Formats: sequence, C-alpha cells, structure tokens
Amino acid sequence: MKKISNKEVRRIWLDFWKSKAHLIMDSSPLVPVNDPTLLWINAGIAPLKKYFDGSVKPPQNRLANLQKCIRTNDIENVGLTARHHTFFEMMGNFSIGDYFKKEAIEWGYEILISPKWFNLDLDKIYITYYPDDYETKEIWLALGIEEHRLIPLEGNFWEIGEGPCGPDTEIFYDRGEEYDKRGIELLINDIDNERYVEIWNIVFSSFNAKEGLKREEYPELPHKNIDTGAGLERFCAILQDKKSNFETDLFMPIINHVEQISKIKYDGQKEFKIIADHIKAITVALADGAILSNEGRGYVLRRLLRRALKHARFLNIDKPFLYLLVFDVITILGDVYPNIVQNKEIIEKIIKLEEEKFLETLSDGEKELYKLIETKSFITGAEAFRLYDTFGFPIELTLEYAHENKIEVDNLGFQVELEAQKERSRKARNDETSMQAQNPEFLEYLDQSIFIGYNKLESNSRVIKVFKEGIVLDKTPFYAESGGQVSDQGTINGIEVIDVIALPNKQHLHIVDHQFFEGDKVFAKVDSKIRWQTQRNHSATHLLHKALKEVLGTQVNQHGSRVSPISLRFDFNNYESMTNQELLEVEKIVNRYINEQNLVVVEEMSLVDAKNKGAMALFTEKYGDVVRTIKMGDSLELCGGTHVKNTADIKAFSIVSYE
Repeated sequence: MKKISNKEVRRIWLDFWKSKAHLIMDSSPLVPVNDPTLLWINAGIAPLKKYFDGSVKPPQNRLANLQKCIRTNDIENVGLTARHHTFFEMMGNFSIGDYFKKEAIEWGYEILISPKWFNLDLDKIYITYYPDDYETKEIWLALGIEEHRLIPLEGNFWEIGEGPCGPDTEIFYDRGEEYDKRGIELLINDIDNERYVEIWNIVFSSFNAKEGLKREEYPELPHKNIDTGAGLERFCAILQDKKSNFETDLFMPIINHVEQISKIKYDGQKEFKIIADHIKAITVALADGAILSNEGRGYVLRRLLRRALKHARFLNIDKPFLYLLVFDVITILGDVYPNIVQNKEIIEKIIKLEEEKFLETLSDGEKELYKLIETKSFITGAEAFRLYDTFGFPIELTLEYAHENKIEVDNLGFQVELEAQKERSRKARNDETSMQAQNPEFLEYLDQSIFIGYNKLESNSRVIKVFKEGIVLDKTPFYAESGGQVSDQGTINGIEVIDVIALPNKQHLHIVDHQFFEGDKVFAKVDSKIRWQTQRNHSATHLLHKALKEVLGTQVNQHGSRVSPISLRFDFNNYESMTNQELLEVEKIVNRYINEQNLVVVEEMSLVDAKNKGAMALFTEKYGDVVRTIKMGDSLELCGGTHVKNTADIKAFSIVSYE
C-alpha cells in the first residue's frame, strides 16, 4: 500500500470515476441552496436529491463528487474518537437509472485494490451486506473476497422515511490487533472499535419505502440507483498510516500551529483535535456564506467557536487565537475551495471579533458563578444550565470552579436540562435527508411540449397526455414554478388552473379539477394581471441582487428566492447582519436602477460566452451549453423566468422586512 497525500487521494478518486464516464460535479456550498429541509449540506447525495427523486433530470446519469459536509448531531464526540468530525469531505459516485450492483461493486473493488489506484491490501478488506441480498454476496465472492470476510448484517439497509431506499454493502479496513485484539465479532455484533474502519458505503437504491408497508412489500423503483459515500478523512488515515484522522495532513498543519501558540506538545490530547476540527468547519462555512448568530446554522457556528475557545483554556490559551488558524485551513483546503482564500481577511475579522466578545462573556459567566459560590453550598442543575445557556459558560468549567471552592453541582440535573433543550431542537428540525418518492410515469414521459409563455399569454392547444395529477399540452403559455418564480394562474377552457409543475423532462403539468382527454382541443389563457405583477417582482429580484453586491461586496450570492405576484423574498449569504443604513442604501440603489429606464434585453448564448460577459448564476446549478441571459443595465444573470420589458415597468421597490 502506497502512502499518499490528501491531494493525491482526491485526484485518484475523481480520475477513476472520470475514466468510468462519470460527470464530475463541483462541491456545493455548505449552506443549502433552495432546500429549506436542510440546515447544512450533510452528505454527498444531499445536493443531488432532486435527481434521485426524479423531480429534476440530471445533466448525466453517472455522477461523482467530493462534497464538503457538516454534521452536528454528535458534536460532543468530536475529539473523543479517532473519526468524529463536524466538518468532513465525502467522496461519492452515483448512478441514476444507469449501472447497478454488478458495476458498482466491481468498480469499487477496482479502485480500492488495483495498483493503478488506491492499492489497498486485499487481505485487510472486510465486507458487510444485507442478509437477503444474495446477489451482492455472489458478486464479491466472484471478485475474490473470501467468504469469511463477507458478513451479513440486518443493519445493511438504507432507509430514511418515505422514498428511495434499499440494501447496502459496507467496506471495512482491518487496522490489525494493535488497535483491538478482538476479531470480526466486532463487526458481527456491531461493536464500536478502532480496528475495523468503515471506509465506504454503497447503497443499492431499489425500492420506494411507503408508510404502513413491511419492507418486503415495498414497490420497486422504476429506475434503480447507486448512491455511495466514502470518507476522505478515513481514506487519508489509512493511506498515510496514521492512528487517527487528526494525524493526517488534513489536520496536522492546524495542530502544529496550536502547539506553537500553546507551547504544549501534541500527544493525542482531545483539545487539539476539537480546535482543529471546529476551525475548519467555521472557516469553510463562513466562506460559503453562513454567519454567526443566535439561531439556526449561525448558532451552530457560534457554539463550535465557543467550544474551541473553552478547550483552548486547558492548553493555557486565554486570548483570541482561532483567527490565526484560518491561514492553516487555507494551507490545507485553499486550492480546493478558493473562496476561502478570496475571503480570508473578512473571515479572520469575524472570528476575531467573536472570540473577543465570547472571552468577555466568559468573564461575565465567571462573575455569575462566583455570585453563586459566595451564597450557596450547592449549585442546582437549572442554575448550571443558566450559566451554560445564557452566558455560554461550559459545564466543565462550572464543575472545575465548584470543585476548587468545595461546592457541589447537580451535574445530573444539568444533563436533564440540556437533554430537554436538545429534544426541543429535535422536534423543531425537519427530517434532513429523506427524498420524495419517484413517479415512474413522469420519469418515462418523453413527448415534447413547448413553452410559448415568454411571448404569448393565450394559445389554442391540444391535450397530449393525461395523468391522474393533471394534463400536458402540446404548447402552453403557462409558466411552471421554477427558479423561485411561482407558476402562472389562469384557465384552460374556462377551468381554473390550480398549479403548474415542471416535469423531469421539461414538460409543464397543469393541475386542474376537471376531466380532460388526450386529443382534446383547448384554449389556454394565463391571467395577464397576475403574470404582470409576478414578472415585475422577478425583475426587481435581479436588481436587488446587483444592489446587494454593490453595497455589501462581491461575496454576496443568491441562495434562494420566492417570487410571487404579491412580493419577493431573496435569500443571500453575508458575513454580518445588515445595518439599517445598508438596507436603506440597497433600497435607494434598486429604485435608481428602476428610474434609469433600462431596456430588459433577453438573449440566448453559449454558457462560455455568458460567463465571459460576467453573467451571475447559481454556481450550484448545472446549465446546458446554451443559456438564457437577462440584462438590465449593469445587471446580467442567467435566468429562465419571465420579466418586464423595461426597468421602469417595476415602478418602485421597498424592503418591508429583513431577517
């Protein structure tokens, strides 16, 4: 087995899948775009869900990526184990209705074992599989995996709520008796251990899970898929022969810098690991547009920063220092994620200000604690939790100070209060990774339907397909909801159109409460007043985007929107909350753009030409070779929505709320 750097691991992974005709997808930002179900991108498949559930047709049926992720469900374990992280990178390969078990397993074997690729030792590989999945077992046996290395486990079935699910096969690497004298009973009995490291999970997405049905009753998917996830950090630990992920080149530059600051030698202490993990998560998340705040993902980042500072105290560091480690994160990740480099100064500034503020808060917490110590001989769980929740004062420090002053603390009561808070958070959180069920009729419907609504709001059309959900016309003036713009309203033969949905193959499905038949000739009419109001708001959205960049900086990017006849909502990243003055300035600039009476110029051109002209786009989206651009004065964006003819048509713009 050859020892290689993390950069070489990345290269081998992507080169291999490129050689198997996979389209290499760029990593999406950690802050999800147009996905309110996710707090963070938390898996390689997360930004690809729309392709797997069939709601959007993928740019290619074979995809591969190396996706940055954040998971926060077990923050307290970071630093205590060799492999727990908040920020990590997941390598994945995906098939959407293309290849299935045989190719997925054979290629998995090839990239792992071949001297041309990772060249792992075959005799160190162990495989688990779902007991009823005999086909998977036979494929592994045919490749030369000995039967005693193939372990059937009931847990090898991937399922989260309703939607695509299926058996999986997990690949483990045996690190030897040095890590645990026990053998494969650790795998058989699913016992946590440091010896057998799971490096890759291959999911055979075969069924649609449905509530009320037994697993064996789940209907098969019309298009079977492959979804895999392999941890970059775990691969590096094995390929660099390190005891834990933290000793690899993905973390050691940070740890070495902390050694210099603390003047303490690293010897596996959890404090070094916690600091190294958390500063990576904070830095990359800020570069991707997250902010520090008291709620949502902003609170997660604030908690990570405070946890790192708290543990730094045990290394005799009691002043701001995390901002200095941004340099080391750039050393590790800067060439992979250049936006970290581009935003280095502002990231350092945000982190340093937050450190200074928290260290003051920590001082306030100490004062509150000493008030309790002076008047009490026992600190209740509720009091300890108040110090933690209100002042950000860690329970470990409360216990330490109390012990020094011979005061008892109800730690169990504190844990009850903490668990109650976690339960409230769990109830408030949506399921983060489930997908919609595939609709085979929509996926397989390929007849062409033409959208004529850019230029016409009425048409004599013909019904070419009837689904139980609605009808498809040979040509339609109705815009289907997409890109943040709501669907048109109107009528077909006088019958109200309730909604219009974009099907995977680009037809528009009209939802109507009426029985139509294929071949029916119909008159489709869009409500022109509602369309007019909607496109005014959509054009204003483009001007708002431009104004935000002008006031706040070029780092601002769109992360979602909602454009309706009544109003517009624009989601964007920024490192700090906007001031009232900035909001007023943005509003003033948008109205200036409107009053300039610029013509709205719509053009189709190649994607290359559009980018060369500086067109703004959602960089997480995949565009075709030919794109539609909307130009309004200095604003130029890729957009498939409907717009006014002149900015003057918008008339006026006002910001009524900001969150």
